[in-house]
Amino acid sequence: MANGRRFRVRDVVDDVTHECLAAIPDTSISGHRIARELTALVERRGRPGMIVSGNGTEFSSHAISTWAKNQRVEWRYIRQGKPMQNSYVESFNGKMRDWLLNETLFFSLDQAREAAASWAEDCNTTRPHSSLTYETPAAFAAKFAATGWHAAPLRGSACQLVAQPAPQGIQQVKALEANR
Repeated sequence: MANGRRFRVRDVVDDVTHECLAAIPDTSISGHRIARELTALVERRGRPGMIVSGNGTEFSSHAISTWAKNQRVEWRYIRQGKPMQNSYVESFNGKMRDWLLNETLFFSLDQAREAAASWAEDCNTTRPHSSLTYETPAAFAAKFAATGWHAAPLRGSACQLVAQPAPQGIQQVKALEANR
């Protein structure tokens, strides 16, 4: 910030649709905070089958393991020193850093929160992605939801050993492919 105070931003990104589901700026982000944000996200968007994250203290906390168990969400961690196992999130974070955080002088945490939310909304609704056949993440998500598929395609960008689709998702995809 302009006064020299540092803050962090934790992003929640859907690997399939590339939507930024949440951008959480704060001076300190605990596991309890992440759990509260994820609970609100689940209420808005539904429960995911799996979450893949880094190994930061906020993600490896008791609060997160309890949240994942209570929500019946599988939690997978990328391997230490292997950020490419969560490559889309790393790319997204780099773009946010280059296009927003390094280009803006923030005078308050509220300003940072508003700017991050606005930037995420812009990314979701106005910036097409080549990996989504040049559609915006929001448009791709709408088409994806219309198909009735509720799991990632079998060939995702995540390393298969780290973030395999949930077993019921595989069965749904196989059933849909069999009906084609």
